[in-house]
Amino acid sequence: MHVEDVIKRPLYLTEKGAKLREEENKYTFEVDLDANKLQIKTAVETLFKVTVDDVHTLIMRGHMRRMGRGFAKTRNWKKAVVTLREGETIDFFEGA
Repeated sequence: MHVEDVIKRPLYLTEKGAKLREEENKYTFEVDLDANKLQIKTAVETLFKVTVDDVHTLIMRGHMRRMGRGFAKTRNWKKAVVTLREGETIDFFEGA
């Protein structure tokens, strides 16, 4: 798996994500379901040129949503919370 395929998108528009960024220097990403913690760590380090201290992952289960007259389940996705070394930031989030 290539490093560009591991990280799908950053999750920076939520209140929890903003609080983690400001207070604890943690950044959240949506990642590929098959990616493990080592692949996520190397992808963040190579794409953003930072040093990663820790990676936590969790599977976000899909919800039942109303679609037309029936119900359908949204897809499952994986979230990664990446802790950066003290003093380092990702500038990608500053312009958002």
